[in-house]
Amino acid sequence: MSSVQNSGNPKGLESAMVRFRIMAVWAGVMSILLWFVDLPVKYIWPDSTLHDIVKWVPIVHGFTYPIYVLAAFHYCIKARKSLTTTVLFILAGTLPIASFIAERRALAEFKARP
Repeated sequence: MSSVQNSGNPKGLESAMVRFRIMAVWAGVMSILLWFVDLPVKYIWPDSTLHDIVKWVPIVHGFTYPIYVLAAFHYCIKARKSLTTTVLFILAGTLPIASFIAERRALAEFKARP
């Protein structure tokens, strides 16, 4: 038996946590780049070469956010979170700092499990 099962955690919770943590940090970084780099450059300097440099940010964010949603949903299912908590974890990927907060909260709850 694995250490996850011995510690009273549901099977697969530890790997779901790792995936969620990676994607939460990724979504947070991409959100920060989108909100505080790409959008200001797009609206302040729309015709500059700077806009050409950062135009990849919304594309990468758009393609990777669904992966964050799946990772958050999978973690919440494995950790037996409520529907409200699940929705909040998924929405945390849309705000620049919220996914970092959700990741820290999930990690603290994971470590506190028996």
